[in-house]
Amino acid sequence: MTQKRALICGVTGQDGAYLAQLLLGKGYQVWGTSRKGQTARIANLATLGIADQVQIESMVLVDPQSIRDVVERVQPDEIYHLAGQSSVGLSFQEPRETWEGIATGTVNLLEAVRLSDRPIRFYHAGSSECFGDTQGECADETTPFRPKSPYAVAKAAATWSVATYREAYGLYACTGILFNHESPLRPDRFVTRKIVAAACRIAAGSDEKLHLGNVSIQRDWGWAPEYVESMYRMLQQENPDDYVIATGHTISLEQFVGITFTNVDRQWREHVVIDNDLLRPTEVAVGCANPAKAARVLGWRATSGVKDVIAKLITAERERDWGDSR
Repeated sequence: MTQKRALICGVTGQDGAYLAQLLLGKGYQVWGTSRKGQTARIANLATLGIADQVQIESMVLVDPQSIRDVVERVQPDEIYHLAGQSSVGLSFQEPRETWEGIATGTVNLLEAVRLSDRPIRFYHAGSSECFGDTQGECADETTPFRPKSPYAVAKAAATWSVATYREAYGLYACTGILFNHESPLRPDRFVTRKIVAAACRIAAGSDEKLHLGNVSIQRDWGWAPEYVESMYRMLQQENPDDYVIATGHTISLEQFVGITFTNVDRQWREHVVIDNDLLRPTEVAVGCANPAKAARVLGWRATSGVKDVIAKLITAERERDWGDSR
């Protein structure tokens, strides 16, 4: 039986690394792409102990020829598109680069799949940010998009492009509309890692203050290693489709902070400063998800709730910085 070949665009990121680990465990040959090719930062792959099992190719999403060249060399059975600018906050500072990397890059990849002579199955990483404010209703696959950031606008355009190519050209193309999902591989620019890292340092004796913006926002937080399983399952179905991936449970950022500090035996209000400079021009107030379709069709359900996620992040942060000492 021939080994399947997977090409993961954005393999050096959180989701890319966990997905590579999952696919290698299933017997896949795995290639990954990065703008910097062989000089790419592979710390996440190294952390998971798989850096020498993933072949890295240089690919630039805004260069169609670059993409076609990689697809021709690798001859993948499946392409997982996880690449592109991933920060909502940064998208306000770099809207053009965000659009090009996400919206244009996705179309370029879809074109490469369309022009290939192989029956490639294509996964696109969508985002819950596309929904915007849903007035407290939990979003599912039929909920209209009302994006509120340059990042969300670009992701919405990319998601519509995937659906258009699926319908117009018969491509096997899916979008996973993932709600927030965390892991120790998250960069420290993400608020969850920022909170957990600061809480651990404070518990160890630091007198610093944790500066946060709007802590009233509500999100659905899950565990990233579980979420990549849903990506794989989408591409194993008979027919391509889109799926909301989430735990189905929403809490506020303030509650996230409170649980984190309670877990390190500290009172969060004594250590947190609300900083208006960190407020965004627009913000999604409530992110609420209905992942029933993923459970019904894919047989996928999140097993780690937010308290489990926080506990795992704290354990990893303490091991990262000061071993097992408490």
